[in-house]
Amino acid sequence: MFKTAAFIGLRYVTVRSSNQLVSFISMVSMIGMMLGVALLIVVLSVMNGFEREMQQRILGLVPHITVSAYGQGRDWTGIEETVRAHSEVVSTAPFIKLNAMMMRGNEVDAVIVFGIQPDRETQVSIVEQYLPNTALSELATVKNGIIIGAGLADKLGLEKGSSLNLMVTRDGGGKLFSPRFQRFKVSAIFYSGTEIDQTLTLIHYQQAQELLGNTPSSSGRGLRLRLKDSLQAPRVAWELEQQLPYGFISTDWTRTHGNLYSAIQLSRKLVALMLLTIIAVAAFNVISALVMVVNDKRSDIAILRTLGASSRTVLSVFLIHGTAIGFAGALLGAVLGVSLSWWATDIVAWVEVSFGIQFLNTDVYPVDYVPADLRWSDVLLVCGTGFVMSLLATIYPSWRAAKVQPAQALRYD
Repeated sequence: MFKTAAFIGLRYVTVRSSNQLVSFISMVSMIGMMLGVALLIVVLSVMNGFEREMQQRILGLVPHITVSAYGQGRDWTGIEETVRAHSEVVSTAPFIKLNAMMMRGNEVDAVIVFGIQPDRETQVSIVEQYLPNTALSELATVKNGIIIGAGLADKLGLEKGSSLNLMVTRDGGGKLFSPRFQRFKVSAIFYSGTEIDQTLTLIHYQQAQELLGNTPSSSGRGLRLRLKDSLQAPRVAWELEQQLPYGFISTDWTRTHGNLYSAIQLSRKLVALMLLTIIAVAAFNVISALVMVVNDKRSDIAILRTLGASSRTVLSVFLIHGTAIGFAGALLGAVLGVSLSWWATDIVAWVEVSFGIQFLNTDVYPVDYVPADLRWSDVLLVCGTGFVMSLLATIYPSWRAAKVQPAQALRYD
């Protein structure tokens, strides 16, 4: 009898009903399920993309942990050896941090300048991936060369070869030190498509040391650390803090970019919850569709019962009918959602170019493009959830159909 139930149930799906409203409601239920599943897959893929870019690109550019000193001059002897002895630390690189004003003509912007050793910096950062091949190494050979982010270059109207002035303020440990002025030449412009483009300013370590001068404060010097697992940074930073001498502090990336990472995680959950309600509404539409189908097919049910079909067979007919609607909606939604996720970045880029608009800007968002990271586990979870909801939604209408009495259904036919 299952083959009979399956044949009749699937036939009700594929054959247009004489009642146009019933056919319309069934179609709306299927389309609603399809759109809900597709949208949820696309949104989860985009949020996964933001999370991936955060971990691979942004956290590849910023140090996982920074070790610095405060107060008067500190002895850095042995500090790097102590830090590198930790099992989670992969590499380290020294830096000098300078607070400065960048000036070009009438344009002025406050910036933080980092003095780096190019050969060491590549061990803790992927910055060289977004620069011309020799740009980073040229910092050691080009006199007064400076690398700046693309966002900062746009603000000040700079391009490669442009000249600018830096006014560096110096912390004298409570004493007054006059600022230093230095003229620099833009040796390269850094573009990663992330918020780092708005702030990145790099000069050679030796040049930064000259600008810092002989101030007694150690607040500008430090070490950048790269870890095996960036998500372990808070724990590792705390453990290093216990091992470092008095006057040294360790700061992990969650202090500077932790809010962004948390916001991405929270947005992913909230948006997924909201879109899940769309699937739930589509699943409940299956109830309305099946109730109307049952009322429309009361005479068919009575004939089946008269021919010897059991209540269980009738129940199976409408369970299969409702399940087929949910399965078709989930399957079509999966195909649509996967297709859109694969092409999401290109589609958005095409829209931006065609209509001259920009959806994302690194002044506000972490990246200036729409990333997507399709994960098949999300596809299976979303489709499975939609299918299960549809299956549960068919139980009550199918039970109602199984309770139809032949004599009452045929009384007025």
